[in-house]
Amino acid sequence: MNHVIALVDDDRNILTSVSIALQSEGFTTRVYSDGAAALKALGENAADLGVFDIKMPRMDGMELLRRLREFSSMPVIFLTSRDDELDEALGLAMGADDYIAKPFSQRLLIARIRAILRRQDLAKSEAAAPADAPEPELLVRGRLAMDPARHKVLWDGKEVVLTVTEFLILEALAQRPGVVKTRNQLLDIAYHEDVYVDDRTIDSHIKRIRRKFRTVDTQFDGIETLYGVGYRFNDQ
Repeated sequence: MNHVIALVDDDRNILTSVSIALQSEGFTTRVYSDGAAALKALGENAADLGVFDIKMPRMDGMELLRRLREFSSMPVIFLTSRDDELDEALGLAMGADDYIAKPFSQRLLIARIRAILRRQDLAKSEAAAPADAPEPELLVRGRLAMDPARHKVLWDGKEVVLTVTEFLILEALAQRPGVVKTRNQLLDIAYHEDVYVDDRTIDSHIKRIRRKFRTVDTQFDGIETLYGVGYRFNDQ
């Protein structure tokens, strides 16, 4: 499928370079230099996924997402100039799917886009399945419950909002509690594509996952680090 990606950034150099990279991977791109123009265009002609800069004049990425969500559930990845936990929490609560901090690797961005679109296409195919077709089973491990069909995570009944990448990593760990997954194994699960990503990327994702769980349970210790080996999920 030839997916359409909407790129929204006031930096024309980023728009041009990312658009060329995506087109070389078979995507169709539409570029917008401000949020107001993007909102109008997306209202008239939808895209499959949006990549929005947060800091823009006229209408920033947060406001663009808020107004977009009034009529569209299109997946959105935010580009942010800093690792701002408040921005991330707010954006995810509003319905963003992932974050990438500037400066970023274009190959990493493309890998994240592909991961989100795969999940989006799977959800569409499941929605088109016969009414009596079974949904993917809930993954329940102790106090953790994961609903792959709805991309929903609960810990002790309280929702924890994860990005697509974080969801894939946690799902891989939770499928076999006590079994160690190396960083390379988790990279393969989270990104799939032939893309170079430093294995420290996994460490950053694990830290974010833990931090999000500790907002609902300050004693959360469900993900164990085995130094020099990898990570495992503890369902006790």
